[in-house]
Amino acid sequence: MNVHYDELETCSEAERERLLFEQLPDIIELAKSAPGWAKQLDGVDPKFVTSRAALAELPLLRKSDLPRLQAEMPPFGGFNVAPPAKAKRLLMSPGPIFEPEGHGRDFGNVPRAMFAAGFREGQIVLNCFSYHLTPGAWMFEAAAEALGCPVIPGGVGNTEQQVEAIARLRPEGYTGTPDFLKILLDTAKGSGKDVSSIKRGLVSGAALPASLREELSSRGVEVLQCYAIAETGVIAYETPAREGLVVNENIVVEIVRPGTGDPVPEGEVGEVVVTSFNPDYPMIRLATGDLSAVLPGRSPCGRTNMRIKGWMGRADQTTKVKGMFVRPEQIAEIAKSHPELGRLRLVVAREGEQDTMTLHAEAAGGEALAEAVAVTLQSVTKLKGAVKLVASDSLPNDGKVIADLRPVS
Repeated sequence: MNVHYDELETCSEAERERLLFEQLPDIIELAKSAPGWAKQLDGVDPKFVTSRAALAELPLLRKSDLPRLQAEMPPFGGFNVAPPAKAKRLLMSPGPIFEPEGHGRDFGNVPRAMFAAGFREGQIVLNCFSYHLTPGAWMFEAAAEALGCPVIPGGVGNTEQQVEAIARLRPEGYTGTPDFLKILLDTAKGSGKDVSSIKRGLVSGAALPASLREELSSRGVEVLQCYAIAETGVIAYETPAREGLVVNENIVVEIVRPGTGDPVPEGEVGEVVVTSFNPDYPMIRLATGDLSAVLPGRSPCGRTNMRIKGWMGRADQTTKVKGMFVRPEQIAEIAKSHPELGRLRLVVAREGEQDTMTLHAEAAGGEALAEAVAVTLQSVTKLKGAVKLVASDSLPNDGKVIADLRPVS
């Protein structure tokens, strides 16, 4: 039995990069035919974007900006190549953020994630992602269809009916959130229904703590997880090796310093940035707002692509100090002004009923450097703050550049 979805999963890094970056100029050229991308990528010559270094020079499109951009140019901010009238489905996620589904065989890049989780042709799948407005259920249903798996469109809720459907239709696989799978198993146990046909699951959309994974396994269901967003589908997926998440071979992922578009060294925590190749709705350097880090080496499962640690928090750490917003990109600006500094972390606290902020900076310099950084801090943020120089590698590698320690109430 094949253990990999296709040869792309086991080819050399150089070959995969060649294939992806041969396609990139064409997808950028196509994207620029849409007014939103034409504005976003103004001045970019697609034929020169043939490497990671060249890609890193392009501006970020922040997911957090999509609601505003879509309101200014409805319905999709001008980032859709195919017009709404040519879409298969028109979808909506919280935000609100609207997304089109094209007529392609697999618009969510999900099949290889399902394959890695053990789904095979002919296996019946209970799909418990929501079918109401959001794209998740449709992405996983399209993937099941691509693999040749019949689907029970369960959605969310109606647990008693779903348990009855499991007992009668005997699905082998489950897709949905891990906590809803537990609810189904608990409901079945309480009603005496046999749901033992479910042997595997691919879960997303909620945390999968080790305790829950172990409980599901003890009840006969082995689950793996994937990291996905509405705009690009599956970004990375877990394999039976369970050592991080393998980046989806159909996209380009960068990990950048929060507040910038600058890639960080391997192992450094930063923001996940995705470039996808969907011809109907391409994404060029979409900054997800999620934090992760690249794992060194290759997966023991034989897949050769980059691995990431998974979701490690949010990159958007904007906070308000004395009535003014302080943003991660401002901390990045300070770092660029003082390249001798290592990691930076602005600590916001409360003393004597007043907001305070102290910039912790890794550096070997002395008082003169601290004073110079303090001047830059005030110039950039328009707020006075202290600067504390600390030893190299003493600040946590967690992607956090602003830590708000003020009491909640």
